[in-house]
Amino acid sequence: MPTMAPSTWALCCLLGGLLLCVSSPSPSVPRLRLSYRDLLSANRSAIFLGPRGSLDLQAMYLDEYRDRLFLGGRDALYSLRLDQAWPDPREVLWPPQPRQREECIRKGRDPLTECANFVRVLQPHNRTHLLSCGTGAFQPICALITVGHRGEHMLHLELSSVENGRGRCPHEPSRPFASTFVGGELYTGLTADFLGREAMIFRSGGPRPTLRSDSDQNLLHEPQFVMAAQIPDNSDQDNDKVYFFFSETVPSPDGSPGHVTISRVGRVCVNDAGGQRVLVNKWSTFLKARLVCSVPGPGGAETHFDQLEDVFLLWPKAGKNLEVYALFSTVSAVFQGFAVCVYDMADIWEVFKGPFAHRDGPQHQWGPFGGKVPFPRPGVCPSKMTTQPGRPFGSTKDYPDEVLQFTRAHPLMFQSVRPQHGRPVLVKTHLAQQLRQIVVDRVEAGDGTYDIIFLGTDSGSVLKVLVLQEGGSTEPEEVVLEELQVFKVPTPITEMEISVKRQTLYVGSQLGVARLQLHQCETYGSACAECCLARDPYCAWDGTSCTHYRPSSSKRRFRRQDILHGNPALQCLGQSQEEEAAGPVAVTVYGTEHNSTFLECLPKSSQAAVHWFLQRPGDERPDQVKTDERVLRTEQGLLFRRLSRLDAGTYTCTTLEHGFSQTVVRLALEVIVASQLDSLFPWEPRPEVPPGRGGLAQTPTKAWYKDILQLIGFANLPRVDEYCERVWCRGSRECSAFLRSRARGKQAKGKSWAGLELGKKVKSRLQAEHNRTPREVEAT
Repeated sequence: MPTMAPSTWALCCLLGGLLLCVSSPSPSVPRLRLSYRDLLSANRSAIFLGPRGSLDLQAMYLDEYRDRLFLGGRDALYSLRLDQAWPDPREVLWPPQPRQREECIRKGRDPLTECANFVRVLQPHNRTHLLSCGTGAFQPICALITVGHRGEHMLHLELSSVENGRGRCPHEPSRPFASTFVGGELYTGLTADFLGREAMIFRSGGPRPTLRSDSDQNLLHEPQFVMAAQIPDNSDQDNDKVYFFFSETVPSPDGSPGHVTISRVGRVCVNDAGGQRVLVNKWSTFLKARLVCSVPGPGGAETHFDQLEDVFLLWPKAGKNLEVYALFSTVSAVFQGFAVCVYDMADIWEVFKGPFAHRDGPQHQWGPFGGKVPFPRPGVCPSKMTTQPGRPFGSTKDYPDEVLQFTRAHPLMFQSVRPQHGRPVLVKTHLAQQLRQIVVDRVEAGDGTYDIIFLGTDSGSVLKVLVLQEGGSTEPEEVVLEELQVFKVPTPITEMEISVKRQTLYVGSQLGVARLQLHQCETYGSACAECCLARDPYCAWDGTSCTHYRPSSSKRRFRRQDILHGNPALQCLGQSQEEEAAGPVAVTVYGTEHNSTFLECLPKSSQAAVHWFLQRPGDERPDQVKTDERVLRTEQGLLFRRLSRLDAGTYTCTTLEHGFSQTVVRLALEVIVASQLDSLFPWEPRPEVPPGRGGLAQTPTKAWYKDILQLIGFANLPRVDEYCERVWCRGSRECSAFLRSRARGKQAKGKSWAGLELGKKVKSRLQAEHNRTPREVEAT
């Protein structure tokens, strides 16, 4: 594992009015942090907040065939073209009827957050229309939306198609819900009643009768649906199934008192038609199994992550199995944690082929069913395997009653679905933020294929994570490449869609939606070593810059990458040594004796170890800086609480990452001894104030403001304030307020507030009194 630099401000203390934070190491921190402004200024993101400044986003559908992004919000739908700056958006208003809103309010629902039409379903219906459903102020409604053919940009609500949406859309905007559209029919997992108690899986909208879960069967226990998708088992379309991923709260499996949260994968056959006498218009093929995501511990103990947060299906190339990436959280009161587990679809199929779970009563433990299983096997789809000579089971209506009764009594599989390698690929504990969404991109790099995981948080940021599984190692290595603050205001990310074709991530929150580039290689730096240390599979050094890596059929290697080890000493032969030998030019910094002084060093990588060296005048070689109570090392540099004349010299800030050292900054610190301060403040007579009449009988000459700022420190602030008051603050209310604020000790993080304010005022005075332009003032 690479050496990690301090990542969090673990200890904060107030020293003489200056806020100081000391960091503590963390096992995994983002190597690069980019703020909201960083992303916008680099043209890496674009934000759409709608015409009213907030979308109340509930649904997002990425249509790469039409090059459109469709959004469902509060009382409105939107269509965005997938161009650079969200040009020419389309909007359709779809509020509830006045009577619906009034009835919603009468029933005690919140008029602002609940009694509106929150659009929660956006599914492709045909080549020119989408199916859209909304909460309708607690009276769900559905309609067709005209979106046009490819190349057209239209959005129109078909009023004649509006119909009741019960069973297709939940009543509440915040209720967990999942849906998918298959063969002209909508499959939904939801609570279908006003009070949110009747949890079901529905199929509706097609020529066949509506199919639903058997409410008497007690199949679902307070489920929180996360995702629904059609996943073929094989080339036989008769075997196609719709899979639902959800969590539910069930009685303790071992029969002890209490309830536990368990994550599930359930499935139904697409050609399920219900039973003839048993389970009429009810699912006759529904089965479910447990998804296990846990960290093995000593003595066979396991730490479980049981709450399913999100699921992403990574569709493979032909001939390989689908992989299911699932994001989990803990439901423990001891600690907050998150984990990502990866499941092979083949392993899920095997569990559904295994034994059924059975127990004799509520107080008994679960065990495998040991009796005879009827034919056709409960839960299988009518297909060529069931339709054989003498066994004409071409429809679930043909299934014997004993098969349907068995399915009704044994919907749960005994075995659980275990993740690849038996453990999570990513574990996050004690995070300052919570993880909510996941998408994955499989990237081909110069030394292999890697999966990049993008995690959406509840603070409006996205974590870009690389997981390395080397050789026979069972424990993966996690590399957090970037933390991207997508939204300016902290807001939970609720939707994420990825376009591999466009190398773009679409990120949705209640506020709006953002378009985010998956990579921007030049951000890592302009040197080969910086590009190599980034370990980003998207990026490589092409000989002149860090650019997007594109696989080439040519055997000659034009790009330099080292994702596994990030070793620039091997990848950047010659260049790294030359870059390091040159290093940055030393910058002169002045400090005053007995005052506090700060030397700033901000390496790009938060995962690098930072070291400080000092070479005093006359010394042959530098020595490592020793820190103590007087000299403190912070995440942003060195803080001298009380400067000594012996501290003068050239300070070098270096980073060490993967065994590779780089010089970040060189600072030549010159210490002005206290006896020299008087010479920098020459005094001259002040004729307008007679001696002995109050105030000083002399006034200082106007020194350059930059010299004054160099002298600002806690010991000399009163003297500098006096100087400013006599020269510039005569009768000024603004300046008097400034001095009063300084006296109250207002400080900015790591810098003197008084110094910052003084600098602004001095620059303003220089412009006004000497007719200087802003550029001339900055040069001064």
